[in-house]
Amino acid sequence: MLSKLASHMIGSRESGAVCFNWTGSTTDIRTETMEIVAEERVSDHPMAINGELVQSSSGLSDPVINPATGEAFDYVPHGTREDLDRAVDAAAEAFKTWSQTPFEERAACVVKFGELVAAKADELAKALTMEQGKPLRMSQGEVGGITHQCNEMAKIGDIKSETVSEDNDAEYKLVYTPRGVIGGITPWNFPLAMAANKLIPSVTTGNTVVVKPSPYTPLSTAMIADCAVQAFPPGVMNIMTGGDELGQMMVEHPKIAQISFTGSAATGKKIMATGAATLKKVTLELGGNDPAIILPDADVSDVAPKIFGGAMMNTGQVCVAIKRVFVHESKYEEMVDAMKEQAAKALPTFGDGLEEGTRFGPINNRMQLARVSELVEDAKASGARVVAGGNTFSPNGKNGFFYEPTVLADVQEGVRIVDEEQFGPVMPLIKYTDVDDALERANATDFGLGGSVRPPCPAPKRSRVPVF
Repeated sequence: MLSKLASHMIGSRESGAVCFNWTGSTTDIRTETMEIVAEERVSDHPMAINGELVQSSSGLSDPVINPATGEAFDYVPHGTREDLDRAVDAAAEAFKTWSQTPFEERAACVVKFGELVAAKADELAKALTMEQGKPLRMSQGEVGGITHQCNEMAKIGDIKSETVSEDNDAEYKLVYTPRGVIGGITPWNFPLAMAANKLIPSVTTGNTVVVKPSPYTPLSTAMIADCAVQAFPPGVMNIMTGGDELGQMMVEHPKIAQISFTGSAATGKKIMATGAATLKKVTLELGGNDPAIILPDADVSDVAPKIFGGAMMNTGQVCVAIKRVFVHESKYEEMVDAMKEQAAKALPTFGDGLEEGTRFGPINNRMQLARVSELVEDAKASGARVVAGGNTFSPNGKNGFFYEPTVLADVQEGVRIVDEEQFGPVMPLIKYTDVDDALERANATDFGLGGSVRPPCPAPKRSRVPVF
C-alpha cells in the first residue's frame, strides 16, 4: 500500500476479537483452537493462490464450527508453509507489474471484485451467520459493505507526489509508492469486513496481498476466493485458510513487506516483535476497553437502552463496544434497575442467527465463552452483585456457545471484568461521585479506541469533558 495510506487504510480494528492464547517462545504467535482438528478431505471452498483455486498441499481440511450448535457444518483447506510460499512468491512476482498498472485499470478490477461479491451476497451472508453466529441481518450488512468499499476506493484516484519545499537550488518532494506484498490476518468477529479492509485498499493502491482469516471464521473469506481469481490478474489477491501457525509463518516470511493485524493487544505485541526480524512495517488495530460515563443529569430512561445497545451489539464482540459504564451515585440504582430490565427484554431474542426474531447470537467460540465465564466468576468472587444473567444457557436446546446478557453491579477497578476486555455480553456498572474522578478513572487504561459521555455535553458548559 502507499506509504502514507498504510497506517490508516490497511488495518481496521482490534478487538480482543482474536483472543489468542500464546504458546512456546515469546515470539510464537500461534493460538490454541482446540476444537479445530484438520481432517483428510477435499474442501468445497478452495484457496486463491496465483490466480488459481487450489486445495491444501497437505490434502487436509479444517472444520468450520457453527457457534449456535457447537457442530461442524463445512470445511476449508488447511493451508501449509508450502502453500504460503507459493502465494507470497506469486504476489511478489505480480507486484512488479501491478504496482506499475495505471490506477484506472486497478480500479476497474476492484469494482469488478465488488460486483462479483454482490452477486453471491445471500450465500455469503448465510455462511457468515453460520460460522460467526451474528443475526442474518447483520451479516447482510457486512457483505454489502464490501461492494460499497470497492466502489468508494475506486474513486480515490492516483495519489500524486507532493512538493514539501523548494528554493533556488532544489525541490523537495514526498513521493508515494506501493509497499509490496501485504499480509493480512483477520479476526473472528467481523471476518468479511476486516478482510475487505485489508484486501481492497492494498490492491487499489498498487500492492499485492495475501490474507488469512481466523480459524474460527474462515468460510466466508474462503468463499470470496473465486471472486479474487476472476477479478484480478494472477498473484494480485491471494486468499488462504489454515491454522494459527499459518499466521506465524506470514509474520516471519521475508518477502512480506507489511503485516496488517486486527486482534488482541497481546498478540499484536508478539507480531511487532516477530516482524522486527525482517524489518516489517506492522499495522496493528488492537483491543478496546471503552468507557461510558453517565452524568448526574442523565435521563436514565433515555440513556439505558442506548448504553445497553452499545454494549451488547454483536453480543458484545466489537472492539468499540461499551465495556465499562461509570454511573453517578445519584443515578446508580436507577441505572442498575434499568439495565436489569434491558437484559430481561433482550434474553428471549438470543438464539441462532438464522432464526427469525434473533437479535443476539452466541459467543463465537468455545475458548471465548470460557473466558467470559471466567471473568464473571472472578467478579462474583470479588463481591460483584449479579443483577442479570451470569450463566451459560441454550436458547435452542443445542450445545452452542451462548451466555446470558449479564449486568454486574458493585464492581470497581482491580477486578478483571473492569480492567480487561471481556468481549462478550457482560456489562459492569461502576459507581462514581465526582465527574473529574470518573474521567480520570475512565482514562486510566492501556486500551484505546472509543468512549462516550451521556448525555452529550454541550460546549462550553462542559467543555472540560473530553471525547476519548
